[in-house]
Amino acid sequence: MEFIWPVRVYYEDTDSGGVVYHSNYLNFMERARTEWLRTLHLEQDEIITEYAIVFVVSALSINYLKPALFNDALQVKSTIKKLTRASIVFEQSIVRANENSEDEVLTHGEVKVVSFNQHKKRPAAFPESIYKKFIGLKNAT
Repeated sequence: MEFIWPVRVYYEDTDSGGVVYHSNYLNFMERARTEWLRTLHLEQDEIITEYAIVFVVSALSINYLKPALFNDALQVKSTIKKLTRASIVFEQSIVRANENSEDEVLTHGEVKVVSFNQHKKRPAAFPESIYKKFIGLKNAT
């Protein structure tokens, strides 16, 4: 299953040349993952309260292919590449949608997120109810 989240580039997202600053692509990807969780009725603050679990980025790679510019309307496309009991690897791309041609891929990345017990300070399995929702997403791809 692919999840798509729209993003508009604001002036604050850019450098002095009107190009999106490199770390802001990661912010766009983070927002998309968070909104995807919301569609599953998973709020991160509630997960912390109920399970003492936080989602921690443990690895990422990103390729910058073309620049995003001030006022661009973008889409962050996310899919699940790999799922284990305690981690999930997302494939994410940021594209500029074109009405008359194929979307332009601006950035592509992989982000590994680990379920982390905030009290024990170590990785922990996803709670069963959350894992089942992730399995459903993975099987939909």
